[in-house]
Amino acid sequence: MRNDIADRRAETGESQADLAAAVGVTRQTINAIERERYDPSLELAFALAAHFDCRIEDIFEPAE
Repeated sequence: MRNDIADRRAETGESQADLAAAVGVTRQTINAIERERYDPSLELAFALAAHFDCRIEDIFEPAE
């Protein structure tokens, strides 16, 4: 699943570790999501959307 988490982190100046701590996962999980090697659970997708104050659809889109 494509996402723009790395861009959003860059805008806020957060590290992967910062974001991981904020949403309750490991830095490796954030890295895997950003590299599109791991699709987050629905719960984690909601947590990420809440963190960035947007909708899940604003962050993620299905891969073609």
